[in-house]
Amino acid sequence: MNSAKPAGTQHVSAEVVVELESCATQDAHAVFSALRTSFTSDRAADDVPEEVAGAGSTVWTSTFDVSDRKSAAEPRRLSAPVLVSLQGGYWAVDELCRGLESAFAVHILGTAAGDQEKEVELRLETRETGGPVRPIA
Repeated sequence: MNSAKPAGTQHVSAEVVVELESCATQDAHAVFSALRTSFTSDRAADDVPEEVAGAGSTVWTSTFDVSDRKSAAEPRRLSAPVLVSLQGGYWAVDELCRGLESAFAVHILGTAAGDQEKEVELRLETRETGGPVRPIA
């Protein structure tokens, strides 16, 4: 991953859409609060995910602006692995992945590349020791 922000490209978006599906409410809160530690969000800090009653799975979505990283998030505990979908510009998605590494063990499950954007599927787990983003075999 290239960590340098693209130079001279004013049209490059620094926003990443983050979707969490089929995970516990407290795990969704752990992921979003870790990301809010590092990046600006479209949601307020007191906006806690809530389970919605009814058929089907709940999907939590938030958008993060990664243009200005605030600080690294402390490791967070998850009750189970969390599947995360990221969508945004190449640099922005890579920057958000790096931001997740301080709080979780990050496993890349797959990517889909487009002309201007990419989508990345991740699995987050409680981080036992430090380490980089790594693909799953």
